Amino acid sequence: MKKLRKFLFRLSAAVVLIAILAFVHFWYFKPIFISAFFERVFIQYALDDPELLSSMGILRSVGLTYYDDDLTDVSPKRERAIAEKLVADLATLRRYDRNTLVGEQQLSYDVLEYFLDVQARGQPFEHHNYPVNQLFGVQNGYPRFMNEVHTVKNYGDAENYIARLQKVEGKFAGVLEGLKLREQVGILPPRFVLEKVLAEMRGFIGSPAKENSLYLEFQTKLKGIAADKMSEAERTELSAKVENAIQTNVYRAYGGLIRYYDALLPKVTANNGVWALPNGEAFYTWAIEQNTSTTMSADQLHDLGLAEVANIEQQMDAILRGEGLSEGNVGARVAALSKRPDQLRPNTDAGRAEILADYKTILTEVNTGLAPYFDVMPKAALDVRRVPPFAEKTAPGAYYNGPSMDGARPGVFYANLRDTAETPRFGMRTLAYHEGIPGHHFQIAIAQELKGVPTFRRILPFTAYNEGWALYAERLAWEAGFEKAPLDNLGRLQAEMMRAVRLVVDTGLHRKRWSREQAIDYMQDKTGMALGEVTSEIERYLVNPGQALAYKVGMIKILELREKAKRELGSKFDIRQFHNEMLIHGSLPLKVMEQVIERYIAKLKAQS
Repeated sequence: MKKLRKFLFRLSAAVVLIAILAFVHFWYFKPIFISAFFERVFIQYALDDPELLSSMGILRSVGLTYYDDDLTDVSPKRERAIAEKLVADLATLRRYDRNTLVGEQQLSYDVLEYFLDVQARGQPFEHHNYPVNQLFGVQNGYPRFMNEVHTVKNYGDAENYIARLQKVEGKFAGVLEGLKLREQVGILPPRFVLEKVLAEMRGFIGSPAKENSLYLEFQTKLKGIAADKMSEAERTELSAKVENAIQTNVYRAYGGLIRYYDALLPKVTANNGVWALPNGEAFYTWAIEQNTSTTMSADQLHDLGLAEVANIEQQMDAILRGEGLSEGNVGARVAALSKRPDQLRPNTDAGRAEILADYKTILTEVNTGLAPYFDVMPKAALDVRRVPPFAEKTAPGAYYNGPSMDGARPGVFYANLRDTAETPRFGMRTLAYHEGIPGHHFQIAIAQELKGVPTFRRILPFTAYNEGWALYAERLAWEAGFEKAPLDNLGRLQAEMMRAVRLVVDTGLHRKRWSREQAIDYMQDKTGMALGEVTSEIERYLVNPGQALAYKVGMIKILELREKAKRELGSKFDIRQFHNEMLIHGSLPLKVMEQVIERYIAKLKAQS
């Protein structure tokens, strides 16, 4: 018996030792199986990003919430560590023999290699961005995360919410350190960024804590907890802690950023594109590749934009003449149409509620009529909400947030309703198709629901694919008969015109040295969009160079591949199968997406 116990002890020790050695090998060295390496890349990054873990919801679904009391470190030290890890991961990936892989593993290799390679080549430009700007940054991203992502289902979740409020000063300190580093190397944002962010931050802390959105949303979260799960005394106690944390930790964090931007403001006088930054032209060349996943030059994209603008202008002109609008340029006539009483709602809460209700009706209609075009559809629900009022002045006209992977949070189409005059009726269908169905919601939710692929394939975004698909979805909905009215089609063409104009103005601002005002005038003349909306768009391109190019480039490639499939497959072509191939592999670089479609074509052609 004694010998048996000794044997079992040694066996147990050996098993533990083997498990430890296996883990060490998996975590620090090249795993034997590439599938293990794929998961390691994702796991190591995710475990270092508590906000990502909260957003995904995967661990919460199995009862793990240890990360929910922490915020993601955004200091330059961590950014440098991530950059070094990225280079190391790329080197490890290339030690695997791609030729021994098959099917989805080979595709996963191609996707990850492309992503890591382009990021590695972008490291000389690691500080060529503006981490706090009118569109995104901790000043609006932090409250948006706390309000929209952080879940409060019980007392522990509420305590974690408070912990994240109390830790915000550390997060903001990391951001501030990065801003000062950029200032030292001459990376300063345009002046309008400072002015708008200062106004936004002062507005955010300009009211008592009990009137702040962080407190009000916390109260909404508490109301969702049943009375038998939390006492009134506990609710009162937690609310007092939230109020105190906002008034002290949160407002102090914002105060530090405000003081820094106040001091920086006199040093910044211009609103230039990135050509004015050190090594700015090389940075923009990289930004084009990173966003479009092509090697097109700025001049090629500019010329493409001019040609697309001229083509779409002719189509819009024909519809406008049919409406009796023949005087002036296309933009002026669209602007006049946008002001017609039949296109407007009151700029009131009732008018905004009507717009949200109409968006939901549009999405319900299209969702029930897509069976001839899709046989793979997302399981996740879609909601329509207003952009939070504190952020709407500088937020884009609309955006989409994907669902959580555990199914607890739906996908959300956020509509900016700062001024209902910016939402004429004729443009609503197209916007709903782009942000919702069959646009971003289909593409992002289906990717998250994929089975049998590495986790990174479910979440990694490629801008030209994501935005190209959403723009393609606008056209597809029209082709499917959901925009039969001429004015609805005008709305589609106006949206496509905006994306064509983006090719012109983004390259104009960052390569051809256009002024902010020159770009605003051009866009308004061609699109007829409201001045406030156009201004927000141009300022968006100035702080996110190259991103606006991805929409039209991605759409053109998808249409090109669809036409190629139709031409080569003839009677074998099935639009549903084509869309399957576009969606069931997750987001892809355009080069890889083209290879996927070519394999799909070759496979069907080989069938008897």
